[in-house]
Amino acid sequence: MSGSAARGKILVTARSFRKVPGPHQQLLKDAGYELLESPHDRPLEPGELASLLPGVDGVILGVDAVPAAVLEHADRLKVLSRCGVGVDGIDLQAATARGIVVTTTPGANSLAVAELTIALMLALLRHIPHHDMVVRQGGWERRMGSELAGSTLGLVGLGRIGREVARRAHVFDMRLLFADPDPPPEEAVRSLGADPRDLPSLLSESDIVSLHLPLNGQTQGIIGVRELECMKVSGILVNTSRGGLVDEQALYAALSQGRLAGAACDVFSEEPPRRSPLLKLDNFIATPHIGSNTLQTALRMGLMASRNALTVLEGGRPEHVANPEVYAAKND
Repeated sequence: MSGSAARGKILVTARSFRKVPGPHQQLLKDAGYELLESPHDRPLEPGELASLLPGVDGVILGVDAVPAAVLEHADRLKVLSRCGVGVDGIDLQAATARGIVVTTTPGANSLAVAELTIALMLALLRHIPHHDMVVRQGGWERRMGSELAGSTLGLVGLGRIGREVARRAHVFDMRLLFADPDPPPEEAVRSLGADPRDLPSLLSESDIVSLHLPLNGQTQGIIGVRELECMKVSGILVNTSRGGLVDEQALYAALSQGRLAGAACDVFSEEPPRRSPLLKLDNFIATPHIGSNTLQTALRMGLMASRNALTVLEGGRPEHVANPEVYAAKND
């Protein structure tokens, strides 16, 4: 604000929020807040984030980790407004203890992640990365592919993104199965034409398995050695959810030993996955966590994150709060 003091400071670490101009940025400026941008074009290390927190009222957060030690430097912080839905990297208990509200933007990235999921299925089944490489090297050798039509897709998780994948898979004439520890309403399931299964049955029946679960104590490593052994030798695995859902060493063993035909991951337990042996395999496709990286999603997510932050800073309660107990603590 020119000519007058800012109401406060908001740190922006989310890269899409910074790179895509739009109403999400102007909303905060018009409300009188000074925007401080991260100096790095990557998620911040905890120490880097900690050094930027003093004097900050809110953070528009990307995938940066926020352990308890980082929050010890937050002398004014009232809100961590996450661009996205994953909060496994945030110490919610520590945030609550300090009266910091953590918000998310569910639904903003559902279309983008669902489309990427279908794209990775097609890339695996039609060997698109391999064929691109062959042609660029002057060759014309072809590998036989498979079609989505008539195949069985097993969705592990049928939340917002899982349902969007199901709708698109239906257009491809795929048979749909799902397993979900917290299934959606029966009406939603009926409209999708998806049949419920327990996880072992889903894995053994599916030609393609796609993961759409949050990462928590229940889901950590949900796809491990035993689960991969349940899958068809001709099967493929797609993970556009959270890296920690999959035992990556077990996945490498299954792919390298020919016990699984292919896999694609947009997320990894360590990002970037510089030391991952998966990157050496030609039946594995890796993308750099681009699930929500579209212009349309950046604008939707950015606007939701800005509104969430302003609601908290103005004393209100946003719809999507990851630590609702913080309000009970505030009232004590």
